[in-house]
Amino acid sequence: MEAAMGLMRRIPPKHSETALSALLSLMPDRSSDLLSQVDQPLQVLCDVNCGKEFILCEYNRDADSYRSPWSNEYHPPLDDGPYPSAELRELEIEANEVFAIYRDQYYEGGISSVYLWEDENEGFVACFLIKKDGSSSGHGRRGYLQEGSWDAIHVVQVSPEEEGMAHYCLTSTVMLSLTTNNESSGTFNLSGSIRRQMNMDLLVADGHLCNMGRMIEEMEGKLRNSLDQVYFGKTKEMVCTLHPPSELVQMRLPDS
Repeated sequence: MEAAMGLMRRIPPKHSETALSALLSLMPDRSSDLLSQVDQPLQVLCDVNCGKEFILCEYNRDADSYRSPWSNEYHPPLDDGPYPSAELRELEIEANEVFAIYRDQYYEGGISSVYLWEDENEGFVACFLIKKDGSSSGHGRRGYLQEGSWDAIHVVQVSPEEEGMAHYCLTSTVMLSLTTNNESSGTFNLSGSIRRQMNMDLLVADGHLCNMGRMIEEMEGKLRNSLDQVYFGKTKEMVCTLHPPSELVQMRLPDS
């Protein structure tokens, strides 16, 4: 299992589905562990009851059906699927509305979904998902790539309230994939993923949604900076080393 997880961490996100399928055929007895621990590029389904798209993941799946955060119904229909309590469902509705505003302000489009459910420690877990298609034919206001996607998964475990405080454990994963193919940039492919965790004890008086939102906003800023430095920064450094800009070539001193 450790070797399988190490392999999946090194597989580009755009090929992770194929690699996971191969591992499931080799390790059928560990299928539940693999499906719960391996993050895959997010898929989207349309809720026919309200005409809105929602994101599919392991956290809203039961058997082969997925629960929509908009109608709270499973697609395809499922009779005995798990549902959040009435109190959590109310918070889930509010979270989806607020997170849609956050997504539009930071990502200028895309699709978002939020799912909440009870955990075994009398607390609850919240999953915030964002999928942005950055390709020329994708959603959003900017599409300069031939292919491009940004998938963000934020899972927050919230402990029961004690003396007005609650412990929040945020685990965030971002999967990035982009491809260009034009005269100015040529053909270029870059993909990768990054995962980070954050723990905080915060006052419940401010509201769970407010606390989780601040943590996600801070975490996404750190993840974007890390991706910029690790992937784009290193790639730019290598390209400039192998193919220095024409300005630098002209500035070189002539041989004596």
